[in-house]
Amino acid sequence: MSDWSLKNVLSGLHDDIQQRLETIRRTMAHPGTKGDATEGVWNELFNKYLPARYQADKAHVVDSEGTFSQQIDVVVYDRQYSPFIFHYEGQIVVPAESVYAVFEAKQSANLDHVKYAQEKVRSVRRLLRTSLPIPHAGGTYPAKPLIPIYGGLLAFESDWKPALGDSFLGALQLDEEDGKLDFGCIAGHGYFHADREGRGYAFHTGGKPATAFLFKLISQLQFSGTVPMIDVQAYARWLAD
Repeated sequence: MSDWSLKNVLSGLHDDIQQRLETIRRTMAHPGTKGDATEGVWNELFNKYLPARYQADKAHVVDSEGTFSQQIDVVVYDRQYSPFIFHYEGQIVVPAESVYAVFEAKQSANLDHVKYAQEKVRSVRRLLRTSLPIPHAGGTYPAKPLIPIYGGLLAFESDWKPALGDSFLGALQLDEEDGKLDFGCIAGHGYFHADREGRGYAFHTGGKPATAFLFKLISQLQFSGTVPMIDVQAYARWLAD
């Protein structure tokens, strides 16, 4: 009989994330340093536990028209089919077609941070995304419909009491269009996600929120399918004199 316990393994994953976020909050006074460390915790979590086809980084997103998003704390993007990602001096730029999800990472959730996250998500969803027909041995498949880009908020704790109550819900409902936050995790309290019909939110409190949220994200990405076939030539035109 094995000495392993799945319950302990999954609980330990959450406990590690919560402890790291709490340590950052307690020990790092400089806002920029605290922000960078917080983003790093979530990006590391996703890169370690999401399937290898996905990668997570702090990045800007760009479209073929040359429009850039705001800088996004956590971008979950495709690393299997997307043809290029730009790295320079620690800065990362990914094409809009390769993006699966974007998150704003904060130490705490409050009205200002929800609005800010909605603004960040909006700046990505409004970018142009191309989709080319897909050639195969017998001909060509039609261009793949664009997949939804999920948006969310990641934090250690909530400034509201109760942490995931009506005030939080009211903030999420301020933008249910391009800035909609589909799901997120408040590691010290719980996690939330939009319901399947998109008419409301489900809040889950207690338990091991970081692990439960990670599983929810993986499940959601499974239903997203694959990113569209990018029109590389639409980007290449920027090379012309």
